[in-house]
Amino acid sequence: MISLHHFLPLSRIPQTKHTKNYFPILQLNPKHNLRTYFINIVKNFKTLNTQNGAISGSKSNTTEENETLPPGLERDLMPKHVAVIMDGNRRWAKQKGKMAWSGYEAGARSLMWITELCCKWGIRVLTVFAFSSENWLRPKMEVDFLMTLFERALREELDYCIREDIRISVIGDTSRMPNSLVELIAKADKATSNNSKLHFVMAVNYSGQYDVVQACRSISRKVKAGEIEPEDVDGAMVEQELYTSCVDFPSPDLLIRTSGEQRISNFLLWQLAYTELFFTDAHWPDFGEAEFVEALSSFQQRQRRYGGS
Repeated sequence: MISLHHFLPLSRIPQTKHTKNYFPILQLNPKHNLRTYFINIVKNFKTLNTQNGAISGSKSNTTEENETLPPGLERDLMPKHVAVIMDGNRRWAKQKGKMAWSGYEAGARSLMWITELCCKWGIRVLTVFAFSSENWLRPKMEVDFLMTLFERALREELDYCIREDIRISVIGDTSRMPNSLVELIAKADKATSNNSKLHFVMAVNYSGQYDVVQACRSISRKVKAGEIEPEDVDGAMVEQELYTSCVDFPSPDLLIRTSGEQRISNFLLWQLAYTELFFTDAHWPDFGEAEFVEALSSFQQRQRRYGGS
């Protein structure tokens, strides 16, 4: 989705002529967090607490079973695990004649909204492809910005997730991430480990191929140590060593990819073996409730055979 040993917060990213055009979000009041900035656009968010920029109010007493589903959807047929490749942020911005940063902002709004819908509609796991291992090849300034935006959003949304019973996990290779982000990931994981309404999983510096490789390496070490025999190795053992072993339902039921691309781009290669795929031409910033309902409706009309007749 650089070597960040010298990680730059938003306020310290150099402000050149080009970066001011590309990243005008950096000129926002630092007291205004992302949710405060987006709140006037995202529908049905709870009332803001203007003193701290977080969402105010106590946790809703309404259970997911009492939430009304959109027409045509059935709760019993709802996927337990939805995975999303959030594609098209930059293309969305370009088509609208806007700077690239505005596409990422709009994409963040869509993610907030879809996360809330998952909570309301009883989806248990939402996994999103936030940053692939190949994304390091993008311009350094863009990568710095994305990493900073990710850390800032995670820090500011942590209290909300704790209050709303959302568990946070981040999967991927942390070796190239800034130390501050790694520490924040560990903090969020610990603080939300007992939450159960929704497991929100972000794949950052993630590669499906490397996920399988690191699982095989882990198993190989156990074989070498004499803990297991080679004949003991099976699919279940591999799954236990994948990054997604932290998830109760590690294999997605439904994968959604936006922006018209019809490939999985090195995302959850092992886990997607029997996943239903849904592709939409909508760019991720335009992916809202109507598009999510369309994807879920398509899923609920399919007969899953898992390789059988």
